[in-house]
Amino acid sequence: MRVFLNDQMNVRRLNRRRFLFFSAIFGLTSLATWFMADLLWRDGISGLEFILLGLFVILFAHIAAGFCTALVGFYVLNRGGDSCRITGTIGPDEEVPLASTAIVMPVFNEDVSRVFEGLRVIYRSVQETGKLEHFDFFILSDSNRPNQWIQEEVAWVELCKQVGGFGKIFYRKRRHQINKKAGNVADFLRRWGKNYRYMVVLDADSIMTGRALVQLSALMEKNPQVGIIQTAPRIVNGETLYARLQSFANRLYSPLFLAGLNYWQQHDGNYWGHNAIIRIQPFIEHCALPDLPGSEPFGGRILSHDFVEAALMRRAGWAVWLAGDIEGSFEEGPPTLIESAKRDRRWCQGNMQHAWLLTARGFWPANRFHLLMGVMAYASSPLWLLFLALSTIHVFGLVAHPAIAGMLRPEDVTSVFGYMIEVPEALTLFTFTMLLLFLPKIVSVILTLGNPEALGRFGGRAGLVLSAITETVLSALLAPMNMLFNAKFVLFTFLGQGVGWVTQQRGGDEDGTDWREAIITQGGQTLFGVIWGVCSFIISPAFFWWLSPVLAGLVLSIPVSIFLSKTSFGRRAREMGIFLTPEETHPPYELKRLQQNVSACYRHLPPFEPLRADYGLMQAVLDPYINAMHVSLLRQRRPSEEAREWFAHLRLRLLRDGPAKFTSKEKMALLLDAESMIWLHRELWSSPAGVIADWWRLAMRQYNVLTAAPTTALYR
Repeated sequence: MRVFLNDQMNVRRLNRRRFLFFSAIFGLTSLATWFMADLLWRDGISGLEFILLGLFVILFAHIAAGFCTALVGFYVLNRGGDSCRITGTIGPDEEVPLASTAIVMPVFNEDVSRVFEGLRVIYRSVQETGKLEHFDFFILSDSNRPNQWIQEEVAWVELCKQVGGFGKIFYRKRRHQINKKAGNVADFLRRWGKNYRYMVVLDADSIMTGRALVQLSALMEKNPQVGIIQTAPRIVNGETLYARLQSFANRLYSPLFLAGLNYWQQHDGNYWGHNAIIRIQPFIEHCALPDLPGSEPFGGRILSHDFVEAALMRRAGWAVWLAGDIEGSFEEGPPTLIESAKRDRRWCQGNMQHAWLLTARGFWPANRFHLLMGVMAYASSPLWLLFLALSTIHVFGLVAHPAIAGMLRPEDVTSVFGYMIEVPEALTLFTFTMLLLFLPKIVSVILTLGNPEALGRFGGRAGLVLSAITETVLSALLAPMNMLFNAKFVLFTFLGQGVGWVTQQRGGDEDGTDWREAIITQGGQTLFGVIWGVCSFIISPAFFWWLSPVLAGLVLSIPVSIFLSKTSFGRRAREMGIFLTPEETHPPYELKRLQQNVSACYRHLPPFEPLRADYGLMQAVLDPYINAMHVSLLRQRRPSEEAREWFAHLRLRLLRDGPAKFTSKEKMALLLDAESMIWLHRELWSSPAGVIADWWRLAMRQYNVLTAAPTTALYR
């Protein structure tokens, strides 16, 4: 067992911190449970009321955990920060020698311009620190679209030529996409892991400054007992109103929660899958992901690998730290509510799998708590829905029961569920719950108002307050929508419906979500909200008004979703000073450089329309430079005689008929076969015009026009 405690933090002090944190959760939950039980037991308790009480305990404990995290975060920030943090192990002017570090970026059918311009910015930023010799960069592609693959290869070559990156920036396309992102990184480690001491894992939309990367590498060298250091990425570059809302909330409220997390977890931190540095050797030795019992979606391969890898690293005795105070770590969020729900569908299945691991042998209690909170992030939605549905049934039973109905006047039904007016304990419980939900936001605003420098970065006093109020209202409307989305995802997981690996849309569309997509995706939410509202109003108008905040979010789900998806509304909010963040008012140089570079790429005209669908394949066959480059990157294989005959037939079809009738699988097969690519290039340029398809003749004419244009100008 390796030493995992920082010298600044002894076991007794850490245990005291955790005792206070979890005791606060227990105390708040117990107090709220006492109030709730007192309300339900006034006339005895039924089986339904007992279930309601059980659900209340689980859900309130989940709320209390978040509140207590923010509470200790406020304590830490109010006293000037935590002395026990990983970044405090290096002095302000201390120079630490660096070790070899690989910066790896797994991609899957991503926007090529955004990926490689982001990598360019990171490379230049590291170069400007004077520490470039310690870092190598890897694009790990699992893209399964022919166009995407060729565009990535060309963009890689052009980037290396422009920044002098040959031998520093590497590109690898996997032949088989096994185990998604975790398998992609594992393949890199098998091939190149022994050459590096650390790796920094990035997402396709990640940006990290050179200073942040150097600081992470130095922290690992300074703390040889540490296995993973996770940064806290800021959400940036949002254009739609939804993206700006998420960015503002992340930037304003997260410091409180990050400080609270570090306070009680210390070296038992978590890994979020990207924007983190990992010590490679122990990661290889101890973090191989096990297959879960049964088949997908609950069993099989682990989809959300990051929490599990952190737990495995800790089980082996290596520390995992959260470095929430490292500046220069960024990511981009989903542009719309529907795109966010698509991402949550994938995350939901992965997090629900973690239920298998809550009792895994050797895991530390803190890691079990992380896994539990990951499960509850999605399981809480169907539990809330069940709680509200049973509450509706409970009110119906109280109103419809003859004995009770005879004792109540119609105007008294206001108090039936929760006794909101006549019973003081109910009002106390309601106020107590609202306090736990909204006090962290209020405290975050007050702390920012008291810091003139931070206040200016959020757009000033009026802008900050208006933004916080608007965010609170919109979040209240979004909460019921997310509740139904996640409840459906959990149900689908239990019914055995797995999720495919799809490309995440990261940029916003100018027109936003269209009405058709919104109606198909969220029409059920609206219908459910209308039916629920009508039923609750018939049962009791007073109960209807008590439930109205939930019903409003469901009934208005379609127009709210469309409204938040508009880029034009996002720009208007920026002009009005709403949802401004420090990264927007005072952007780091890296973010400004990224925006300029990507905007320049997007100004170029797309390829000729008739050729666009197969433009990558056309280039790989037609262009001698790209053909040679592509073939040089392929691993040479010796296919069987049967496979050789199949390839010969396939490439003859391609020349004579063009690619229109080819499947994506057939195109990928040809692109993977070096012999076929060499043959196609030679035959295309040497065959008479009457032998090849019209599509190829058009391609050759267009190629002669485009050869004068820079290759990178053709990609978006």
